[in-house]
Amino acid sequence: MKNKLLWILLAFASLAFNTTLAVPQLAPLPQQSQAAHLSAEVLTRYHYKHIPLDDTLSSKIFDNYLKALDGEKVFFLQADIDRFSNARTSLDDAILDEDLSIPFAIFNLYQQRITERISYARSLLKNGFDFKRKESYQFTRRDALWPKSEDELNDLWRKRVKNEWLRLKLAGKDEKSIIETLGKRYDNSLNGLSKIKSDDVFQNFMNAYAMAIDPHTNYFGARASDEFNISMRLSLVGIGAVLQDKDEYTTIRELVAGGPAALSGKLKVGDRIVGVGQGEHGPTTDVMGWRIDDAVALIRGTEDTVVVLDILPAKAGPDGKHKLISLVRKKISLDKQAAKKSIIEVKDGGTTRHIGVISLPGFYQDFAARQKGDKDFKSATRDVSRLLEELKKDKVDSVLIDLRNNGGGSLTEAIELTGLFVGKGPVVQQRDSEGNVNVENDANAGLVWNGPLGVLINRASASASEIFAAAIQDYGRGVVIGEPSFGKGTVQTVVDLDQLAKNEKPKFGELKMTVAQFFRINGGTTQLRGVTPDISLPTMNDAEDFGESSFDNALPWTQIKSADYTLIGDLTAIVPKLIAIHDMRVNHDKDFQYLREDIAEFNAMRHKNLISLNEADRRKEREAQETREKFRKKDRGTDKASVEDASFALQDDGMQSNERNLNADLAIEKANKNAKDVFLNEAVHILSDEVGLLKANPRFAASIAPKSDMR
Repeated sequence: MKNKLLWILLAFASLAFNTTLAVPQLAPLPQQSQAAHLSAEVLTRYHYKHIPLDDTLSSKIFDNYLKALDGEKVFFLQADIDRFSNARTSLDDAILDEDLSIPFAIFNLYQQRITERISYARSLLKNGFDFKRKESYQFTRRDALWPKSEDELNDLWRKRVKNEWLRLKLAGKDEKSIIETLGKRYDNSLNGLSKIKSDDVFQNFMNAYAMAIDPHTNYFGARASDEFNISMRLSLVGIGAVLQDKDEYTTIRELVAGGPAALSGKLKVGDRIVGVGQGEHGPTTDVMGWRIDDAVALIRGTEDTVVVLDILPAKAGPDGKHKLISLVRKKISLDKQAAKKSIIEVKDGGTTRHIGVISLPGFYQDFAARQKGDKDFKSATRDVSRLLEELKKDKVDSVLIDLRNNGGGSLTEAIELTGLFVGKGPVVQQRDSEGNVNVENDANAGLVWNGPLGVLINRASASASEIFAAAIQDYGRGVVIGEPSFGKGTVQTVVDLDQLAKNEKPKFGELKMTVAQFFRINGGTTQLRGVTPDISLPTMNDAEDFGESSFDNALPWTQIKSADYTLIGDLTAIVPKLIAIHDMRVNHDKDFQYLREDIAEFNAMRHKNLISLNEADRRKEREAQETREKFRKKDRGTDKASVEDASFALQDDGMQSNERNLNADLAIEKANKNAKDVFLNEAVHILSDEVGLLKANPRFAASIAPKSDMR
């Protein structure tokens, strides 16, 4: 259906009333319409699911787009959705005809609705609220209906602002401070809105299209593509500073050890970058009020070139004296996102065991460096191999691979990392859209670690993490501990649209597209169901809200023929004994019991989906929480520092992260980092139990260790 003229008239008619604040009208660029058409050609022909771009898919794109813009249903009215109805089956034509005026008209109306809502929210600050009134606020509205009238929407926002005010009041803020904080919050929202670009709208719409086919197909604009590549190679060229947007300033949040910024000794956390110049004598560009990604793009550049920063020191006022600092850009290694090791001591009666823990945030690899033959290319497997060698020298009794919150990455890394523990052999199977099955093997000879092994996963362990955990489980090589994993069993490849179009300069972006499905070597798939741990720990996640099963267009679970592989170990006899010891321990572990209580309370609140707006009721709830924390602290009697840190991190101050004093925000981050990790603590105890059982029972020991020679 083609209703371009009608749509433009509708959109601008909607903008003609109640225009409280002016917002820029965004329009599609010619290259975006061309990129959309080319993306459709690629997705229609080569995607794993072979879904045509027609009215049926258009309807799904429409729903995805509205969900991406206003998923909580707090900006659009039902009348707006009714006006959008003609677009439901016309977005396919918009893409194929290279005419994106419809999605941009929807977005422009969305921007106007935001300005209206923020203007209304601001007006509520003048008179305050009645906190003696008995009423509740629904804090999640994903399943709610669109508001039918402006009065209904106003009441929803009245409760929303009232809750924000009450949170600040309960945290000890006075009325003047609350009005100032919320007023500034709303101003920042409008400022952020004014910085939205045509590229942002286009990427949003294209992701609505891509994800309508399957949840893991995405569109990357040029900048998003750069960030994805940085996350895979764990390096960039820049000054070595973590930056954040704070009060319209590009502010230094952290200095990377060994980077140009830290080595200069001239920059401090909290310093504000107000200008950026290229070269010693180049002009300085004022970046005050810029988006953080735009400022970062100026600061990054070619290795060994000079960037000049115009700095307003952290302690200086707005009119304080500036200083110019010249830095030479260098390659920065993002070590915080790389594999790390630690050793945890576990006492068991009179015995002390040492468990080596390797935390792996992602399966990264610098593909370009590897293709060039760089012997020192960045790689998750190489890093883990080095850490394992160090742990062997430390004579650890067992190794735990912590894959919690590891969303995946390189398939090659998942295969090669598995080989460090099982040697040569199949690791995963892939089936393409034609039904062809390929078995992926690790070809490297020998092992790096053949001792007791555990893998710790949670609901956010996905893709490559699931391949590794599943292979370790299928080989009987180690104990998998934690929550059921995400359930992403699909394979993506990145398609460079500019390369396809033979563009000399980047302008079309990239597609990350599903092209195959993973299967375990036992023939099952990790798709939808994920990896089920051998020993389960409590979960705070709801499968309906998070994980592959939360997507309505996820591929189903299925099964193919098992690969030809040989079991390395057999854990069937030892796992029940480990579960029995685990159950006995956690039933007497206060921290574990407290965690279970917190999870139960969190789930009850989530399912209730209502919070009181009565001050007396909320104070009682807050006081009950504080009393509970004090009791727990006294009841534990040990590890007081971590308990205090945890309590501090949990305390609700009603502030958003960019509203806090930077030092306070960093203190909360540190407290969260230092808080006791109950799940990790229990996982290493389970591995210690395993070591004890292996030493006590030679039959167990003979059944779990691989016999191949180690590297």
